[in-house]
Amino acid sequence: MFEIGFWEIVLIGIIALVVLGPERLPQVARTAGLWIGKARGMMRQVKADIDRELAADELKRMMAKHSELNERFEIIDKKPAPPRPPGTQPAEPDQSAEPHQPQAAVAQPAVAENAGNAPDRESSPDTIASTNDARR
Repeated sequence: MFEIGFWEIVLIGIIALVVLGPERLPQVARTAGLWIGKARGMMRQVKADIDRELAADELKRMMAKHSELNERFEIIDKKPAPPRPPGTQPAEPDQSAEPHQPQAAVAQPAVAENAGNAPDRESSPDTIASTNDARR
């Protein structure tokens, strides 16, 4: 942008020292540094905004291209199948497309693990209580 060499900076410093004096020069240099820092920050922000907008624009173009390709594939998928040669059988439908349905499990009689401790269904509550008292 601006090409300022070492000797130009020295010349500006000498002129500033003569014009401002040694007492005000540090304050002016500090203020100028703050302004330059703010200007650089604003330029950095503008550059980041431009980059962000360019990236968003590129993303929009990619999405438009992707949707255009999807539309083309949908058109291709919707075309009817080519005619079969005479004398051939139609293809069997794909069985793997249907979800697998498990067969019903055959009911097996339940076997009690602790058959000696389990009361019979025909037992009355009195019989169960007397059996429990006898076990104690």
